Amino acid sequence: MIINFSLQNFGSVKDKQTLTFEADKSEHLNDFYIVNRNGFRLLKLALIYGANASGKTTILNGLEFLRDLVLEPEEKKTDELEFKPFLFDEQTPNQNSILSIDFLQNGIRYDYEVEFTEQAIVSEKLDNYNPKKANIFTRKTDLKHQFSEIKFGSKIKKDKTFKKTLESNTLWNNTVLGGYLKTNIDFIELNETVDWFSNYLKPLVYTRTKLEGFVTSIIEDKEIQKKDVINILKKADFHISDILIQEKSEELPEGFIDFVEKLEISNDRVDKLKEEGKVTSVSIDFEHTVNGKKYSLPIDLESQGTRRYYGFAGLLALLIKNKNIIPIDELESSLHPDLYIQFILSFLVNSQNSQILATTHNREILDNKDLFRNDAIWFTNKSENCSTQLYSLADFDTSVVRDTTNVLNAYKSGKLKGKPNLGDYYIDLD
Repeated sequence: MIINFSLQNFGSVKDKQTLTFEADKSEHLNDFYIVNRNGFRLLKLALIYGANASGKTTILNGLEFLRDLVLEPEEKKTDELEFKPFLFDEQTPNQNSILSIDFLQNGIRYDYEVEFTEQAIVSEKLDNYNPKKANIFTRKTDLKHQFSEIKFGSKIKKDKTFKKTLESNTLWNNTVLGGYLKTNIDFIELNETVDWFSNYLKPLVYTRTKLEGFVTSIIEDKEIQKKDVINILKKADFHISDILIQEKSEELPEGFIDFVEKLEISNDRVDKLKEEGKVTSVSIDFEHTVNGKKYSLPIDLESQGTRRYYGFAGLLALLIKNKNIIPIDELESSLHPDLYIQFILSFLVNSQNSQILATTHNREILDNKDLFRNDAIWFTNKSENCSTQLYSLADFDTSVVRDTTNVLNAYKSGKLKGKPNLGDYYIDLD
């Protein structure tokens, strides 16, 4: 589970901003929000509010970028990293950017930090606590010679051959963890760290993300059960009694292989298409029971809300049955406010080992203290220099937020910031 995540000089974030899942001392809704792990009281949910262009999605993009930086290392040392530093002054774009995260993996806390520019990884370090703090490795890059030196901590015993192999696989624009993925040598601490990024931290779910295919695939792979997804959909009042998944094979049309080869798709996939001579597609129909009779409807004819919640039902099954961390941008997109709350409550009540980090504009939850804790509510605010400030509702003292405060009214009135400063409605186009 994530403990803390920090960004500096990344997108709209200029100065270091930290989002923490560590719960404060409040006992409010403990049974639903709090997971006790290794001496940490960790929240299962964090919701980020803020005006458009205030930096909400930047926080999630930073986490997604860090995941890609580890799991998808660049192939060429001339490739630039796909991000932008803070651009609204003259000094900051020339400074290094920093991302750091600490998390629990199999009962051990890991701290990972990486400092980088668009051209290279400047420095990197990984520590763990087992139980005392120990350095796993530090890495410094010689930008002039485009070479990285890796030093292992005093408790890490590795021979020179391993060190040289790891350094040769770690391009100057790759992380050490990315370089490790290219080796065939076992290193338990690096393996545990890479495993956390790969298997626990899931890719960012955007509003444009089509989840139907993903959920269908993990049903077919038995990662989740179809009956669980159907049960979640029923509880959300969709009257869906079954999900009909069918594979269809069709002969390849003339010229298809030539077309695919021009797209530079991997040779293995092209060879497989040539060998099979067919292309396989999957159709999804939802079965609805009306007055005792069953009717099937192709997913393409279902509403956007139904299709979106089919995807969310699959995510919910993953979060409940497994240990996952899922970032979601604009959680409320295409969902009725009641369905939005249904999803959050279903997650909080049933999950034990998972976390959700989501941006949202849905303010209804702020009007009901039976649904949220102050430390699970976050805001992004655009400062005068256009940089993002990130802070929690729990950061406000009692002069602003008391137990009796109507948080929704406080937010709408601007006391908590994180909302657009709008002008009047009259527009002069002369």
